[in-house]
Amino acid sequence: MGELRGSVAVVTGAGRGIGRAIAEELAEGGARVVVNYSRSKEPAEELVEKISASGGEAVAIQGDVSDAGQAARLIEQTAERFGRIDVLVNNAGINIDRTMRKMTPEDWDRVVQVDLNSCFYTVKAALPHFVENGGGKIINISSFVGQAGNFGQANYAAAKAGIIGFTKTAALELARYNVCVNAVCPGFIETDMFAGVPEEVQEKIKARIPLGRVGKPREVARAVRYLIEDGDYITGQTLNVNGGVYM
Repeated sequence: MGELRGSVAVVTGAGRGIGRAIAEELAEGGARVVVNYSRSKEPAEELVEKISASGGEAVAIQGDVSDAGQAARLIEQTAERFGRIDVLVNNAGINIDRTMRKMTPEDWDRVVQVDLNSCFYTVKAALPHFVENGGGKIINISSFVGQAGNFGQANYAAAKAGIIGFTKTAALELARYNVCVNAVCPGFIETDMFAGVPEEVQEKIKARIPLGRVGKPREVARAVRYLIEDGDYITGQTLNVNGGVYM
C-alpha cells in the first residue's frame, strides 16, 4: 500500500491522547479517518471539525470496541460510509491499577476486555474488507509495560503483552492476504493520564529515561504513520517509542 492519501483509516479510542494524535497525523497525510470513541463524544466531534477545517475528511463513530457486536458495527459503518477500509489502528485502552492483593476479577477482566479482546474483535470484522481490497495495514498499540511489567499493573501488563503475541500471530496468518500487522509500544507519553501523576513522581520517571523527557503523542503517531507508509515489508514487529527506557 504505502500511500495514505485517499486511504480509509479507522482509529479506535481516537477522542483523546495518543489516539487523537494518530488520527490527526493520518489525516494530515491525506487519509480519510474514522475517529472512533466510546464516551468522549465532544472531543471526538471537535477533532473531526478540526480535521475538516484543515481540508481533511473525517467522521466520528461511536462504539465500545470491547463489545464484539459494537466493534463489528464500527467496521461495517466505516465500509458503508467510505466503501473500503485500508488501515486499522487499535488504540482503545484503559487501565485500572491495583496490586494483585487488591485487584478484583472484575478489574482484571475489564482491562483485558478493552485493551486486548477489542483488537481481536476489530481485526476479525475488518479482515473480509482487507481481503477484498487486496491488502492493508493493522497497527496495534501496546506498551512497554507489556514487555517489562510494572508494579500494580498486572492486568494492563498482561493485556499489552497479549497484544504483542496477537500481533505476531495475526501477521503470520494475514500475510497471505498482503496485510501487514505490527505493534507500537509507547513508553511514558504526555497524556492526560500522565499529567495526573504527582510532579515528584513525574521527575523520578524522567530520571529513568535516557533521553531525559517523556514522549509526545505526535511522536507515537509518526511511528504509526511510518509503518503505514513505509512498512510494506515490515510485519509481525514491535516498534518501541520510549526514549530508551527499559525496565
